[in-house]
Amino acid sequence: MYRIPFNVPPYAGNEMENLRIACEINHKISGDGPFTKKCRAWFEEKTGTPEFLLTTSGTDALELAAMLTGVKPGDEVIMPSYTFCSTANAFVLRGAVPVFVDIRPDTMNIDEKKIEDAITEKTRVIVPVHYAGVACEMDTILDIAKRHHLMVVEDAAQGVMARYKGQYLGTIGDIGCYSFHETKNYSMGEGGATLIKDHALGEEAEILREKGTNRAQFFRGQIDKYTWVNYGSSFLPGELNAAYLYAQLEKADLINETRLARWNRYYEELTPLAEEGRIELAYIPKECQHNAHMFYIKTKDLEERQRLIAYLKEKEILAVFHYIPLHSSPAGMRFGRFHGEDVYTTKESERLLRLPMYYSLTEDNVDEVCERIKEFYKAN
Repeated sequence: MYRIPFNVPPYAGNEMENLRIACEINHKISGDGPFTKKCRAWFEEKTGTPEFLLTTSGTDALELAAMLTGVKPGDEVIMPSYTFCSTANAFVLRGAVPVFVDIRPDTMNIDEKKIEDAITEKTRVIVPVHYAGVACEMDTILDIAKRHHLMVVEDAAQGVMARYKGQYLGTIGDIGCYSFHETKNYSMGEGGATLIKDHALGEEAEILREKGTNRAQFFRGQIDKYTWVNYGSSFLPGELNAAYLYAQLEKADLINETRLARWNRYYEELTPLAEEGRIELAYIPKECQHNAHMFYIKTKDLEERQRLIAYLKEKEILAVFHYIPLHSSPAGMRFGRFHGEDVYTTKESERLLRLPMYYSLTEDNVDEVCERIKEFYKAN
């Protein structure tokens, strides 16, 4: 056990009462119950997305999105290599080929200037991944997609409540995907959501999400019976998960503000080290309103990062590195390819260190983490 762990799942205070209501009053614990509907209504009103569908995970949200794009075996999908494997898996399962391009070193997001050169006659989709809740350069990406008749699927797993030029992440492209894993700002343990801009595509998504049946239309009274009409799967989360999530949505702004306060405290305390050139801090473009999903620093190199991790561990503080670039993994080499030169993806990923960040993290916790990091660099 660590005195300051890397993550503590968010808990707003009313989760247990919501679970009791679901079990004892609503008598509904399977998918698409009252709390699922409340979550859907909350997000559709908050973000302005026409269709918001809870899923069993962020991975399933991406898999549902891949189905909706209609990609077929041999089609190509452009994405960064610096992302979680679910981003690629969703399309690999449809037989498509992930085409990885380099990232920007300032935001760790896909380099929008490298996308167009990777487009071929087989390209069907662009998947920008909003790393750390900081938006990709979406205007450029949307322009490229429009000119080449491509779909845009936003992997906004880390981007709930974050915005780009005032627009919520996940609502900018054709389809967006959220995660509500226990490491995310808002959690239901395991869970996610698919956000869909086009109503017709939303109706198709409801069928795919409900095992290929038109059950959702039946319960809305649009048809007098439901049946199997297409392929699909069971992407519905249990009602207990939605009940847990809804307790946090009722305090969504407080959770967001608290995380931002801790993020700002980290930034303030570690700025002197950055000014001395000992570390680098995250860059937030002026058009991006981030959500404090994570706080990371960049060390000089991989060796220094590993020594800092070990030093913090001695002090009972857990800090972690993040993704191993997909193109260098066994599956990445088997299923995908890297287009162009890997100038930054590997180098920057080896320098990045994530510090503890969660809703119940205190200001004193942040100050102690920062003090230990300062001690490390003073001694080195």
